[in-house]
Amino acid sequence: MERLGLRGMAALCAVAVAAGCAPFLWTLASTAGDRHPADTVPERPVALVLGAGVRPDGLPSRLLARRLDTAAALYSAGRVRAILVSGDNSVEHYNEPDTMRAYLIDAGVPADRVVADYAGFDTWDSCTRAHRVFGVEAATVVTQDFHLPRAVLLCRSAGIDAVGVADSSLRERTFATVYGWFREVPATAAAVVDAVFTPDPRFLGPYETGVDDALSA
Repeated sequence: MERLGLRGMAALCAVAVAAGCAPFLWTLASTAGDRHPADTVPERPVALVLGAGVRPDGLPSRLLARRLDTAAALYSAGRVRAILVSGDNSVEHYNEPDTMRAYLIDAGVPADRVVADYAGFDTWDSCTRAHRVFGVEAATVVTQDFHLPRAVLLCRSAGIDAVGVADSSLRERTFATVYGWFREVPATAAAVVDAVFTPDPRFLGPYETGVDDALSA
């Protein structure tokens, strides 16, 4: 009986693990056709770069810098015409969007082609605000490879004709990349809920013309 009980517990654990991984595996499969290498990604008018932390010295984190480099390369190759940087500016002295914008301008992207969203507090907020506040209808989402399936899923659920490009340069198993892959399992489960119910972002606000202006510059 004790052996049967252990087997039953093991079976329950296996079912729980499978159920927990199901949203992640489904998202990987359902977005596979929308994720592309930078040199073959279909053209879109806007690149949406998602925030990923600012260092104490005010520079982008390593992950964020790689995302921004990818977006700058897409702009230089003519695959996007404007870049929307979306990140957290909810507390004083922490400003992801301005840091991202300055980095892109230093990388050679014209200032009038870089637009900042200061209320991209998470991936869903960034995607739905891009569509509802900035009027983005089609975009290339730029993030790391572990985050890209979830980002594409949420942007498409927000109403954007989204494709994605991943920065895959950090192939070595750094803590950030290993943690990123593990984090995506529960994060994707929560993302599926957002994709189904499409809640308002934490801050919606009025329509902003920044992307319109950048595209007409």
